[in-house]
Amino acid sequence: MFRYIGFSWAPSCEVPTELASRLADRLKAAGWRGAFSSAGLKVYVTGNRRGVNDSYLLPSGGGLVLGRLFRRHETCTPHSCDIELTDQEADRIVRSDGQALIDHFWGRWIAFLPSWTGEARALRDPTGTLPCYRLELEGLSIAFSWLEDLIDLMGIARPAINWDAVAAVLVFGRLGGRETALDGVSQVLPGELTVLSTRPTPPRPLWRAIDVARRPVDPDLDLAARMLRDVTTQCIRSWMACYDNIVLRLSGGVDSAILLGCLFSPAPTASVLCLNYFSPGSDSDERRYARLAATRVGCPLVERQRDLGFHLGEVMNPALTPAPGSYIGRMGSDRMDAEVARAHEASVIFTGAGGDQLFEEVRCTWTAADYLQLRGVDRGFPAAVLDAARLGEVSFWKSLRLAFRDRFATHDPMAGAGQYVTLVPRSVIEATLERAQRFIHPGLLEAFDLPIGKLAQLRALISPFDYYNPFAATTSPELVHPFMSQPLLELSLALPTYLLTCGGRGRGLARESFADRLPPEIAVRRSKGGTEEHVTSVLQRSLPLARHLLLDGELARRALLDRPRVEATLAGRPSTSDAYVTEVHTCIAVETWLQRVANVRSRPVTG
Repeated sequence: MFRYIGFSWAPSCEVPTELASRLADRLKAAGWRGAFSSAGLKVYVTGNRRGVNDSYLLPSGGGLVLGRLFRRHETCTPHSCDIELTDQEADRIVRSDGQALIDHFWGRWIAFLPSWTGEARALRDPTGTLPCYRLELEGLSIAFSWLEDLIDLMGIARPAINWDAVAAVLVFGRLGGRETALDGVSQVLPGELTVLSTRPTPPRPLWRAIDVARRPVDPDLDLAARMLRDVTTQCIRSWMACYDNIVLRLSGGVDSAILLGCLFSPAPTASVLCLNYFSPGSDSDERRYARLAATRVGCPLVERQRDLGFHLGEVMNPALTPAPGSYIGRMGSDRMDAEVARAHEASVIFTGAGGDQLFEEVRCTWTAADYLQLRGVDRGFPAAVLDAARLGEVSFWKSLRLAFRDRFATHDPMAGAGQYVTLVPRSVIEATLERAQRFIHPGLLEAFDLPIGKLAQLRALISPFDYYNPFAATTSPELVHPFMSQPLLELSLALPTYLLTCGGRGRGLARESFADRLPPEIAVRRSKGGTEEHVTSVLQRSLPLARHLLLDGELARRALLDRPRVEATLAGRPSTSDAYVTEVHTCIAVETWLQRVANVRSRPVTG
């Protein structure tokens, strides 16, 4: 499990200098490796592996890049996977304050860059794959990826809970801004350069998703299909070159089938094993489609039934992270992921996560409004209205009316927030919405000028996926989501939604681009599998525990839950038609996180 800790201080100050020395000694004693050291900056890593999570030193004390770098416009191969920065590249990175990293490279990385002023900076890559959090400790400014390292090794004081942020998790589902659910712990946003200093210094965004979305690329359909195919293939093949053995979660949907097709076109450079999960239910068994995809390329397929006896007691001891995490999607699969990966001698699992958002799996008429805003009423507008009608399953005339309405309406980036929250008191929801700017990504808050469909896509893509698994962090294989790569993220944000949904189909452009790499049954498939029935059955088996947690827990004591509504919700037998099932699981995850915070015991930092 790859993690890092970097800390910066003023060398002229005696107290933080002595503290930095003691912390460095403690890290070395725990087996961490010193990756970089200069006056006022030290960086330590553990779990790094060559070719997967490397250390890229910049010459002459210019700094350090941790993680995995790929060069733009190059497809990494096993023979060219371990890149070395040239002197010219390194000099460009230093002189540009890290902008050259974003412009000429991509990957999964965090950079530490000293400056001529003596203050160190941290730069997080635009995908935000590697987490980066900050806190201040007695004159030290610390950047880190895994909070429990600081608790176990550095003995930080017990963190206080940010209750406004906890309410925001209940209302918004996750935190997208710089504040976390722990006081004193902040998040460095993707693409953001942050000064590691104990004095308040505004961060500097070097890359923002909203800026990419504001610069649309509008090629003809054939060129757009080639662009999407080339960039997607480059990203997938580059990630594959980093590993000898890969387990691919193959659901049987379009996204994972595209991923598999790219791994095998041309022949794979790693040994690939497909893994499909299924469970009883109308939409929970996609083995037929997974078998078609695996058979087409000749890839072995392992089928595993989801744990029908899974109980929520198994996720009651999460790692202490700066904000609550979700266990939905991990209920029982963590253990099987590890078993299958171990049997295949694989350290990584590839997933098709992000495909829905990148390739635009939508069923609405917004794409016609986007066309009207970008191209106006031209010869192609009627076809765009017809495509939008097919997407939204409405008449041509209704699609036309909605296109003009949505084109000229004022779009609130926060529209709909909290709309489907049922277990939180209305007063809490309203108070949270009033302070939403603290917990929503600042780029999203200013996205009112985007076309309505592109705004929805930005909202779905602006927050990174979790890199660590807080419920099985030390035993889980590394997760790689190849679709969530910077070149593909940028292309998808720049392509108009009416191109991404060409032909009036969700993922229309992706289906067109990869038609020769997909079984025909999957290429035309409109249905989508899910785990709703499994998620509901887990809650049914765990109702006594759910009642105890949500009626007698900290959320109820703090009046963050509507107790009568919770009692009524958990009194009966939940069904898949009840929208609150996912919300109940979210509340349980937050409650277990709160109990984990309450159980933290710290020790002072001594020599």
